[in-house]
Amino acid sequence: MFGKYYLLIVLGCFQQTIYGQVIEPDLQDTSQWKVVNRIAEPITENGKQGIRFNEVAGSGLMILKGSDFSNGTIEMDIKGSNKFQQSFVGFAFHGQDLNTYDAIYFRPFNFKSDDVRRRSHAVQYISMPGYDWEKLRSEFPDKYENKIDPAPGADDWFHVKITVNGKQVSVFVNNEQQAALEIEKLNSNSKGGFGLWLGNNSGGSFANLKITNSGSASGTSQT
Repeated sequence: MFGKYYLLIVLGCFQQTIYGQVIEPDLQDTSQWKVVNRIAEPITENGKQGIRFNEVAGSGLMILKGSDFSNGTIEMDIKGSNKFQQSFVGFAFHGQDLNTYDAIYFRPFNFKSDDVRRRSHAVQYISMPGYDWEKLRSEFPDKYENKIDPAPGADDWFHVKITVNGKQVSVFVNNEQQAALEIEKLNSNSKGGFGLWLGNNSGGSFANLKITNSGSASGTSQT
């Protein structure tokens, strides 16, 4: 999905994420990133300095060069839109190659839908290549996606924080104490690359990225 050539270059670059250290990559510094199947332009909006992607067929991403995230937290501000089936915004992590990664993403057009069922599809986990959203929804209904309560506006900025501890992943929105989604990863990959992610025909904006890489999961060791 990301294009094999690009991710292999990125995963072979210098290691930028140091265990136990908080990093706040500059989203507007093109030297830190590799953009695939999108155009990214710098923006300043509502006091946020970040980037905005255009809408293009197919998935797209902006990969942080040299990233090697394992366990810890990822935080950022995200803005999608109220375009039905044209706003899928989130991020990929634990990338092993261009086809193997985990991702958390959002469907803002479902946040406050009048359809209760659609509201339950607001936030999604996928594990590629074996578990895309269609397979997960068919085989494990409501297990790997959920509503967001209280829901942000579809066209509004919202703050996202995920925590990763071994296979346990929790997603928090707008600083709520209750997780919007809690899942167990569907693969054994314990670390890998990180990138902002956009789904088919989706644009979106991102700001205030902060990554805390704590290294080994609590109670476990890595070799």
